[in-house]
Amino acid sequence: MAQMTSGDASPESPNGDTSGETLAHARFPCGQCGALLTYKIGTTSLGCDYCGNTNTITDSVAPIRERDMHAALRALGHARVVDATVNVIHCTTCAAQFELDTHEHAGQCPYCGTAVVTGTGHLKDIKPQALLPFAITADQARESYRVWLSRLWFAPSSLKKYARADQQLNGVYIPYWTYDSRTHSAYRGLRGDTYYVRQSYMAVIKGRRVRRSRRVPKIRWTPVSGHTRRHFDDVLVGASRSLPRKIMDWLQPWDLDRLVPYTDDYLSGFTSEIYQVELDEGFERARQIMDATIRRDIMRDIGGDHQQIRSVNTQHSDTTFKHILLPLWTAAFTFRGKTYRFVVNGRNGKTRGERPWSVIKIALAVMAGIAVVLVFLALANSSGAFDALQGGVIESLPRDFNVPRF
Repeated sequence: MAQMTSGDASPESPNGDTSGETLAHARFPCGQCGALLTYKIGTTSLGCDYCGNTNTITDSVAPIRERDMHAALRALGHARVVDATVNVIHCTTCAAQFELDTHEHAGQCPYCGTAVVTGTGHLKDIKPQALLPFAITADQARESYRVWLSRLWFAPSSLKKYARADQQLNGVYIPYWTYDSRTHSAYRGLRGDTYYVRQSYMAVIKGRRVRRSRRVPKIRWTPVSGHTRRHFDDVLVGASRSLPRKIMDWLQPWDLDRLVPYTDDYLSGFTSEIYQVELDEGFERARQIMDATIRRDIMRDIGGDHQQIRSVNTQHSDTTFKHILLPLWTAAFTFRGKTYRFVVNGRNGKTRGERPWSVIKIALAVMAGIAVVLVFLALANSSGAFDALQGGVIESLPRDFNVPRF
C-alpha cells in the first residue's frame, strides 16, 4: 500500500517514538495505473481518481493507550534537541525537492501533486497515537459554511455574496492533546443563607406620598471547608498555533469514542500539522479547564444560597495523555480589506469562525431597544403603576440588585 522511503534507521527515543536526522515519508501509488491514491472521506479506503481502484486501509488492532505524562516529560528532558528549521522532501514521483512548513508533516508535491506524509520523529519526540478520519466532504463543509454565514446576526448585508459554491477549502488534520487526571481538592470558603427582614419606605402613588413596606433579603455567612474529588477524562487541548484557540475550542464536542489508531493512509490528500504546543504547556491549559469544573463542584459542595471560595488546593494523580489528530476544513475570506478565518468540523460540519459586524445594524437595534424602554416608562409613569410595581416586585429581588430610581 504505502511506500516508505527513508535514510538510515533512527534510534528509538526513551518514550517509545523514533527520531532521527533523516526524513522518512510515505506516498500512495495506485497498484493498477500508478496514479495518486488519496483517502476517500467517510470510508476506510484509499481511492484512485483515474482508474477507480481502491485499497483498504488496515487499521491497527493495538488498543489506543493512555500514556503516563510525567514519564513522558522525563524522557523528553533527556531527549536530544533536533534542529527542525528545515523539512526537505524528496518526491519519489518526479524527483523534485521541496520544503514543507516546519509545522506540517503531510502535504503535496508542488510540482506533480503527489501526496506525501513525513515521519514526525525528526521534528517531535511524540508521534500521533490516534485520529478521527474526515467524515464531511468539501461540498458538505461548503454548505455548512453557507448556512452559518446566512445565520449571522448583525452581519453586513453584502456578506452573503461570500457564500459561494466555489469557496476554496483546505482539509487539514490539527494536533490535539487529551489529558486524564484524578484530582483531590481541599477548599475553604463561606456559605451564604438568605433570610428576609421587613423594611418600610415612602412611595408616591397617584401623586400622594404613602408609607409602604417590603421584604428585604439578607445573607447570613458561615465559614466552611471540605474536599472534592473528580476524575477527568479526555480533557481536550489544541496543540496548534495556526488557529486562534477560541476557534478550535468552538468546534467541540468531538466524537473521541470513535478514534482510530494512527496510520499515514488517512492523511493522504490532506495537510497535517505537527504539534506546536508542547506537552507540559498543553497540560497547563488543561488544568485551567479542570479548575473551572472543580470550582463548580466546590460551589455545589458548599451548598446554601450563595457561595464564596477563599482558597483551593488541588492535587493531581494518575495523569495521562494522548496525542491525536482531528480533521478540519479551513478557509478564509477578505471583507472590506480585512481577512476572516473560519473552520468546519470535519466530522459533523459544525462551523465557527471570525466574522464582520454591521455597525449600522447594531446601532439601529440599540436605538430600537431604547425606544421600547422609553415607551414602557412613559406608560408606567402616566398610570402611576410604576411605583406600585416597584414596591411589589422588589421583595423578590436579591439584596445586591440596584433598583433604578426615576
